[in-house]
Amino acid sequence: MKLKLFWAAVAVELIGVATDQHVLQWIAKPLIAPLLLWYLHRRGPIATALVFATVGDIVLLIPGRVPFLLGLAAFLGTQIALLTGFLRRGRPRALAVAGYAVVWAGVNAALWGQLGALRGPVLGYSLALAAMACAATGVNARTGLGGALFLVSDLLIGVGAAGLDFPGRDLAVMATYVAALYLIVTAAVSARAPEPRPAARR
Repeated sequence: MKLKLFWAAVAVELIGVATDQHVLQWIAKPLIAPLLLWYLHRRGPIATALVFATVGDIVLLIPGRVPFLLGLAAFLGTQIALLTGFLRRGRPRALAVAGYAVVWAGVNAALWGQLGALRGPVLGYSLALAAMACAATGVNARTGLGGALFLVSDLLIGVGAAGLDFPGRDLAVMATYVAALYLIVTAAVSARAPEPRPAARR
């Protein structure tokens, strides 16, 4: 039931983004992370990350540079909380560390000239984002995919911030974002599911 409500909110949000209906986005977007928090039903770094994500989602509904920076700060909290939680559960391999370091450096180099005054905030946030995605690979495959999709989603936001927009970008941002949250949260729930008890011996 909880995930059905989550997917219903996602559907309304994606329709709102695709049709540029801000009312639908204001209704649905603030519900996405809280519904996953309800499904997670536990305290810890991932729950904290979802709280920060809720704040960021709401603030980013407001146009303007200041709300963008405040949303970036909220999602920085999300990335730090996820990074903390992932590192408690495992360590990424050296190849993953090197790969994400190359991606981080390459993307920032490509967008550097277009970001202007946003260079500093984007540089710091993207470092935390890449570190989170890298750490996710040390947990399990589902979490690793979730971390990668989170990075893709925010990379698409960075592309827009650099003035390099393209048709369907906003829809791609939301689709990859909700998929990332879903994978990360469901992986956490599956990891704590109790193992079946062995049959009693006679």
